[in-house]
Amino acid sequence: MAVIEVEHLEKRYGRFTAVHDVSFQVERGEVFGILGPNGAGKTTTVECLAGLRAADGGRISVLGLDPVRQRDELRQVLGVQLQESGLPDKLTVREALRLFASFYRHPADPEELMARLGLAEKAGARYKKLSGGQKQRLAIALAVIGNPEVVVLDELTTGLDPHARRTTWELVEQLRDTGVTVLLVTHFMAEAERLCDRVALIDGGRVVAVDTPAGLAARAGQQRMRFRPSAPLDEELLRALPEVTALSWHGPVVELSGTGNLVQAVTALLARRQIIAADLRVEQASLDDAFISLTSHEPQSD
Repeated sequence: MAVIEVEHLEKRYGRFTAVHDVSFQVERGEVFGILGPNGAGKTTTVECLAGLRAADGGRISVLGLDPVRQRDELRQVLGVQLQESGLPDKLTVREALRLFASFYRHPADPEELMARLGLAEKAGARYKKLSGGQKQRLAIALAVIGNPEVVVLDELTTGLDPHARRTTWELVEQLRDTGVTVLLVTHFMAEAERLCDRVALIDGGRVVAVDTPAGLAARAGQQRMRFRPSAPLDEELLRALPEVTALSWHGPVVELSGTGNLVQAVTALLARRQIIAADLRVEQASLDDAFISLTSHEPQSD
């Protein structure tokens, strides 16, 4: 069942179109990623979805609610952590959670939430004294204090060190495990591969693909393999394979790129000639490869 439906969304700023004909659906209980270069229109899309901006065209439904006409109802079931969000420096963690809890009809217990998200020891700490990772934990806590059914997380781990980023990923996985639907906006490939069930790749204000991370990687098509042949090998035999698209030598090591069943085709050729592929390394296409092949890298304004 789709809990988020976006159909032909458009958003303009004067003559500039930031989002053009964006469509996707998010199913209940999944982590759905919106992925794209900086300035691709990702933040504008989720701001329209959360009712923070009015769309200039198209239709948005979140849990059957219109984000503009039914904004008050939507805020009771939708939690949002935005890229530029912040709090007053002197506000403590406990004060922030109690304040936000007061906005909802059926909020979570702030003390239990702090314990669950590893903030109990920082309950009395002021916002300005928190580390980057602690601020992100608090941002997640504030997004879920209202017991929402859907949570939007925008560039959640930007600026975090690798340890804090991985800890934050674990928190998102905990949200998913409790049945919350998560819409995750990111430009980190590793984050999308780790967390997302499906991804919408947006570039220049348009959706260029929607698929699983593995499905998007497969669209990139390229595979790479490196090995050291145990006996002299005529490279023309390799070049003649239809799966091979590029070949180069690095001393005694041959490196191949190709598509389809590249590995099977090459290893079968070697076996027929009783050649062993020593130090074999195989690299499948990644989400990074799909990102590069499907986006233009021409940043727009969000």
